[in-house]
Amino acid sequence: MMDDIGIKSIDELYSDVPEELKYTGTLDIPGPYTEGEVRKEISGILEKNTSLLCPPFLGGGVWPHYVPVVVDEIVHRAEFLTSYTPYQPEITQGMLQVIFEYQSLLCELVGMDVGNASMYDWASALGEAARMTSRLTRKSTFLVPSLISPSRLAVLKSYAEPAGIKTVQVDYDKTTGLLDMEDLKEKMDDDTAAIYIENPSYLGFIEENVEDIAEVAHDSKALFVVGVDPISLGLIKPPGEYGADLVIGEGQPLGNHMNYGGPLLGLFACKSDPKMIRQMPGRLIGLTEALDSPKRGFTMTLQTREQHIRREKATSNICSNQALCAAAGAVYLSLMGPQGMKELSEVVASRARYAIKEINNLPGVRAPIFSSFHFKEFTVRFSGITVEEINRGLLDRQLHGGKSLVNEFPDLDETALYCVTELHTKKDIDLLVSSLAEVLEG
Repeated sequence: MMDDIGIKSIDELYSDVPEELKYTGTLDIPGPYTEGEVRKEISGILEKNTSLLCPPFLGGGVWPHYVPVVVDEIVHRAEFLTSYTPYQPEITQGMLQVIFEYQSLLCELVGMDVGNASMYDWASALGEAARMTSRLTRKSTFLVPSLISPSRLAVLKSYAEPAGIKTVQVDYDKTTGLLDMEDLKEKMDDDTAAIYIENPSYLGFIEENVEDIAEVAHDSKALFVVGVDPISLGLIKPPGEYGADLVIGEGQPLGNHMNYGGPLLGLFACKSDPKMIRQMPGRLIGLTEALDSPKRGFTMTLQTREQHIRREKATSNICSNQALCAAAGAVYLSLMGPQGMKELSEVVASRARYAIKEINNLPGVRAPIFSSFHFKEFTVRFSGITVEEINRGLLDRQLHGGKSLVNEFPDLDETALYCVTELHTKKDIDLLVSSLAEVLEG
């Protein structure tokens, strides 16, 4: 290699680096170690970790859901174990079929007509939705709820501001948490491209005025965008049935592990409108037939939208997408089926209601702080003690408490966001409640 690039030494390779920036001493690196010694060293480090007695109760965007063994077994096959985009569809028919099935299952779940092959996560899907609606309407204001995840809002602004899109937050009802309809109508104007809501919301409650919000949007010739937790759609009406033009969300609960917060799976689907489809970001996989036979084939559809053809004029810059996570979602949804999703949603909602009831019985605690129906996440407000003290006390008892909202929403006081899923048993919830009682007693 050195001969090919015309150098005689490694030092010559780094000749552009100033001498004062180069380290010429000897690195203090221990070892070498045998494999057995390395294992022993790493095991000693791992023993310092705190083991939890039950799944974390931490809400906020990545949730502990059960992943069937068969999901991992399938997606870990060598044919699928890559996130790279299949640019040669004629030789990757298996992967393209999996993505096609994922798109079909996604559309059935959310009540839309066309879904893409995936986005990076909920936040990136939201950013792309803002840009897409602005291109479609030729307007530049995007309305969002005030009770949106601050990190998701930050990503949205990173996508929107360079494109000249203004993000405006709509106030909420202080009792229910629901979108303030009067404030929404006041902030609507001729430059509004879309109204965005989350159902369930970031704080876990179900938005009840969805049809009215859709009507406000469409009366002003704006689009209606809905963000969802897909697990909730076994219980509540899919957005396509109450007027959504575009549906996004987080697909991590669909067969993807929590890991350390990623990778995630951004959901993105829209109505069957040719103008919308052509402005849609991400890959689209279609089904066709060969010219000389009835043999079917899967192919990348409308590739002229994409950056490997249109370069800087493409509808999005997503390249290697979350295809592996989408494959897990396809396997998961195929296994669960409509009835399985319905039963799962009912279990999650009922366990969350039980947790809310028991936590609310504790002195100096209010759960939730809003009166609306909550699905799997809910807020808990503490009096006379900080969320930090609560979480430290729970961690001492090998429990992971709720996500602190103190910095995100200071006006909510000492409030945390808790999460309950099908992995949390009644015994787990009772342990949380008794541990909270101990921490509160000091």
